[in-house]
Amino acid sequence: MTMPTALTDKVVTFVQAVVTAMGLTLQITTEDAEDTTQINLDGEDGGVLTRRGGEGLQALQHLVATVFRRELGDDHRVLVDCMGFRREKDAELRQMARYNAERAVTMGAPQEMGPLNPYDRRIVHMTVAESPGVTSESIGDAFLKTVIISARS
Repeated sequence: MTMPTALTDKVVTFVQAVVTAMGLTLQITTEDAEDTTQINLDGEDGGVLTRRGGEGLQALQHLVATVFRRELGDDHRVLVDCMGFRREKDAELRQMARYNAERAVTMGAPQEMGPLNPYDRRIVHMTVAESPGVTSESIGDAFLKTVIISARS
């Protein structure tokens, strides 16, 4: 189910207002998938959001999720990316999850990843679920948790 156009426009207007208030000039495009709408930001000022491990991008993502939580409900997500930063980070996280899943099986010992935020943990759990013979679980009681990848017994 794709997000209604009116809500997409509302989210884009909000993101534009935030980046403008930050003094940044960025172009915004959107991509719709079945349960996700991706807001892509591009431009020379994008480095402000991606420096320091993407802290600014994470903060913007959190703002969007918080502001539109009720309107989006549980069946749709909005992801904010800047200059492909999130796409590259997600690919790296998937690769690391596959590597740790393989190590858990070959070494017979659980492997830890983290601490990770909820979005990153979701990517790890989904990637591990694709690998036969391994399982994953989150441990911890804070926003940032560790994912344990183990061989299935």
